[in-house]
Amino acid sequence: MAKELVVNQTHNESRIALIENGEILDFLIERHPQNNVSAPIVGNIYLGRVLRVLPGMQSAFIDIGQERAAFLYVDDAYLPTLDEQREMQSRIATTESNSKRLGEVIPDEFSTLTETVDMKFRPDVKIQDFLKEGDEIVVQIAKEPISTKGPRVTRHITLAGRHIVYMPFIEHTGVSRRIESEEERKRLKDILDSIRPEGVGVIARTVAETQSYKTLKSDYNNLVKIWKDVQKKMEKAKAPTELHQDLSFVQRALRDIMDEDVDALIADNKSAIKQIEKFIQRFIPNHQAKIKFYDADIPIFEHYGIDIEIERALSNQVFLKSGGSINVDQTEALVSIDVNTGKFVGKKTLEETILKTNLEAVKEIVYQLRLRNCGGIIIIDFIDMEKEDHRIQVYTSLLEALKKDRSKTNVLPISGLGLVEMTRKRTRDTLVRVMCEACPYCEGVGRVKSVETVSFEVIRELQKVMKRTSLSKITIFAHPEVCAKLSSEEFGIIELLEEQFNKTLLVRADNNYHAEQYEIYAPET
Repeated sequence: MAKELVVNQTHNESRIALIENGEILDFLIERHPQNNVSAPIVGNIYLGRVLRVLPGMQSAFIDIGQERAAFLYVDDAYLPTLDEQREMQSRIATTESNSKRLGEVIPDEFSTLTETVDMKFRPDVKIQDFLKEGDEIVVQIAKEPISTKGPRVTRHITLAGRHIVYMPFIEHTGVSRRIESEEERKRLKDILDSIRPEGVGVIARTVAETQSYKTLKSDYNNLVKIWKDVQKKMEKAKAPTELHQDLSFVQRALRDIMDEDVDALIADNKSAIKQIEKFIQRFIPNHQAKIKFYDADIPIFEHYGIDIEIERALSNQVFLKSGGSINVDQTEALVSIDVNTGKFVGKKTLEETILKTNLEAVKEIVYQLRLRNCGGIIIIDFIDMEKEDHRIQVYTSLLEALKKDRSKTNVLPISGLGLVEMTRKRTRDTLVRVMCEACPYCEGVGRVKSVETVSFEVIRELQKVMKRTSLSKITIFAHPEVCAKLSSEEFGIIELLEEQFNKTLLVRADNNYHAEQYEIYAPET
């Protein structure tokens, strides 16, 4: 199966898609600020100043020199001693086998860290006990600004390389759970144990599979050098300031989403080609021949069918090949997905029709979650299935499809109401929020009051005005459609009110008025 990494750069926007046989496996977009100030992307390290400590929230706000203050939670703020880490790890080792997990977890490549090292090292310690306003601390962006929220930061620094991740403050040796071979996991763990000194941590990423000691050691040495440079800058810096900026957008994509089995790396910009060549030459020189420059007349994303897929991802309704559909609604708190049979009527029984629609929907749902970068709580409303084996089949299919997703997910079994509750880890904003803004007409609500509703509101307000004014002439200004409704013979209200209150009513249409806007004006005579 052909797998390609496609890079498009247009002025201050960069877009990257990893595609396999026309299906987008991963999509990234970055828009560069006009003032050349680096945005707080995941991985950047700052020397920040504590602005405010909130004991009631067990969190703090940190000034990192950006437009919005960063948010630091207590579990990310406490730096445990080496003895505390070792005590916690031994405690986890004795209780892990007895613990029950809620739902099925599809891990990301960093799951090894969160599942074997509990970040709540000292639940008895309060944030106000070790952080004070004005303190200068080193923090790293863990989650980019999303919607109205500022970036989330952590003091548990992690430096990601192509094959490994280096943790200067957490003692741990881990191997990505996405590497399934126990033999290979043991080999990598032995190599990492021989590489890392006491007191620091190293994780083998998924692409580290089959890599040699020399490759992993070289990656480790490079990350240690980066950390030493950060420490040198920290000695001279004054908060707030940036201590380390992660790789460029293109190189981060190559590091994080490119697999070893990519067949081609295609870019339509010479600058992007140079960045790709620099990265490939350093980390995977055997991929040098796969780099291609695209200069055809048709835009690169249009040529590969990516633009069409992005447009589908911006729509609330996505149609399935069978004729069914899924409706995706994103809110601040959660994402709800509804599955419908639509035009699909099937050929056999109703149960078979429902099963086929749900199974087809599973693949499209996972694809859309990946493409849209939906995160947090996700509720999927499958069509109700009476047979237990059908529910199991759909649930199993969902778990299998999620293995393609780089993000960590936790999925609960299908409930009696046909619902699936799941969570998906997200570190950057959704595609919809990046590419769209709230409708200025409906102010993001997605609907406006009907002409009839506004007309009745005008009448009620008009009756109040007519009762308390002694003036004989009153003018109503409103949207043309509302004015047409008020003046229509079908509605027939204007003449009735004029007779009832013995006043003259003038209805004036104005195209500049919003559909819900109106004014009642009683000028002095």
